[in-house]
Amino acid sequence: MPHKIGFVVVSSSGHEDGFSARELMIHAPTVSGWRSPRFCQFPQEIVLQMVERCRIRKLQLLAHQYMISSKIEFYISESLPEYLVPYPAERFRRLGYVSLCDNEKTGCKARELKSVHVDAVGRFLKLIFHQNHVNKYNVYNQVALVAVNIIGDPADFGDERNVTSREKLIDHYLGHNTEDPALEGTYAGRSDYISPLDDLAFDMYQDPEVAQIIRKLDERKREAVRKERYDCAKKLKQAIADLQKVGERLGRYEVEKRCAVEKEDYDLAKEKKRQMQQYRAEVYQQLQLHSLLDAEQMRRPLDLPVQPLIRSGSPRHQKPVPSLPQPEEGVTENQSAEPILQEKPAYSPSVSPRRSAMGQFLPATGPPAKSAEALPYDERPLPAARRQQGDALVQPETSDADGSEDARRAGVPGEPEPLTEKALREAGAAIDVLGDTLVAGAYSKTWSYREDALLALYRKMTEMPAGTPKEDVKSTLRAAVFLIRRAIKDIVTSVFQASLKLLKMIITHYVPKHRLGKPETTHCVERTVPVLLARTGDSSARLRILAANFIQEMALFKEVKSLQIIPSYLVQPLKANSSTHLAMSQMDLLGRLLRDLGTEGSGFTVDGVMKVSRPGTHCRGPALPQWCPRCGDCLAVFYEGGGVKDQETRVGESMARRRGCGVDDQEKRVGN
Repeated sequence: MPHKIGFVVVSSSGHEDGFSARELMIHAPTVSGWRSPRFCQFPQEIVLQMVERCRIRKLQLLAHQYMISSKIEFYISESLPEYLVPYPAERFRRLGYVSLCDNEKTGCKARELKSVHVDAVGRFLKLIFHQNHVNKYNVYNQVALVAVNIIGDPADFGDERNVTSREKLIDHYLGHNTEDPALEGTYAGRSDYISPLDDLAFDMYQDPEVAQIIRKLDERKREAVRKERYDCAKKLKQAIADLQKVGERLGRYEVEKRCAVEKEDYDLAKEKKRQMQQYRAEVYQQLQLHSLLDAEQMRRPLDLPVQPLIRSGSPRHQKPVPSLPQPEEGVTENQSAEPILQEKPAYSPSVSPRRSAMGQFLPATGPPAKSAEALPYDERPLPAARRQQGDALVQPETSDADGSEDARRAGVPGEPEPLTEKALREAGAAIDVLGDTLVAGAYSKTWSYREDALLALYRKMTEMPAGTPKEDVKSTLRAAVFLIRRAIKDIVTSVFQASLKLLKMIITHYVPKHRLGKPETTHCVERTVPVLLARTGDSSARLRILAANFIQEMALFKEVKSLQIIPSYLVQPLKANSSTHLAMSQMDLLGRLLRDLGTEGSGFTVDGVMKVSRPGTHCRGPALPQWCPRCGDCLAVFYEGGGVKDQETRVGESMARRRGCGVDDQEKRVGN
């Protein structure tokens, strides 16, 4: 079965200080990889020596987000005498090349993971890097490689071709279509099956120590399957899934800790270290409780030095260059690095007092250790199994708005769950500006994290100094509006109110303080008013009132009033399938704003008000007693403000308001 092949770097054409090619020998979330010298000559090359002669099945390259080579060639060689330096090119056999994307579509914010399927035997692999893609961030015309992964079999694996042929023959008689892409890689017993644990995406987003434990458990799972102990295999599978989530979180903590060290924020680094130690100890305690972890497995497989982590690749001591994008947690490629686990681990660290007061998860206690140890090994409950039985967790006290199962899978107490691949794509621009921690809170399934994220953003924008560069001020505003628009749709009242508080501060304080002007105010209003109007038709009376009152208040802001944007939304005709709540709220809001703003220079026109009001006077059914008088009220207010001078029409509309009949019929009666 193909597996990960270890290698060492034996030669490279050069590197920038601190970014040696030997970095490629380590796969971890915090590695920086190799980087060519500045203004180097092309092509650049790296020679790798595998630990054994093998048949390479798959090559994986994780490219830098903006130091991108236009093309990478692959060469392989069986063996090379040690005295041959440099290595003669004629001794290598060319396998082919891959082209890398210039990353313009993502704004150089994501790293491309390229997977190449090959079939070649050898021990030396040479990578040749051609001219870099030009972009505004790569000021020194460098190329870089964050990680490389080799997957293959030992060359003397046996008569592998006969094994493959025999499997195809069996599949043929059993009626299995081995060419079906939907079944590719799903059967772990196949000789060409590649384990997900050998994939580069696994190591690059996992804590190295947890990754080692996962591999040990995977071996035990395969052994259990071989011995047909399927209950044990099922439990081990669930434990592996839980640990993958744990490893991703610990890997993220490590990245955040090293970023804090780079910024010399040692208090934050100390806090991240404490979180890691506490979380790791809690997890290991649960694993040992269920005999899933041996003492020797707790030794760290890698002791990586604490060095500044320059995620964007920007030298700190260089001349100013355009602000560099931060790489996303995910990757853009044929295979995404989306987390496998969708449920929270049953084991979790202790809860902070603040979260405890809100009814957050408590650490899984489960049955006493003695009762678990007394059971046969196959019957010992895992944390995930105990969670399914419903006796391991104290469920949080939630409102009807977030009492769903998703809210109970929120992740580790004290921290929002990681962003999904979909959320990373959707909120990429906001993550670049505000950071993944704040955006993860805004996207959390736990309402308190969503509220906290908005309040934290409120404080951040309020405290932003007046001398901040305009580009940073504008990008922060647009990222905030993106999160506000999402929070306005939230079904939890406190989150909805927090979004309104933040929006009001932006319009009345943030924009004037930084002298952004009408374009940014217009952006805020145009992006939020449509969703606010939609909330005026909410089934919750409280949310309807809050939304309508805020729209009325916002329309009277001096920064918004002169734009005349909100009246243009209120006079748009309602759709035929609009709810009664929405129709009545909009007509009520229209009448209130007509009184507040008047009819001159307010954005309300005769055609607009008549177009939206007159259809309501013809309504039929149960909404007639409520909707029709409101339309009449709007028309009466409009006429009283001097919007229409025709006396006969004014009288007719007033009678229609009182009697609730058709406007056209009343006009005919008055005319006669």
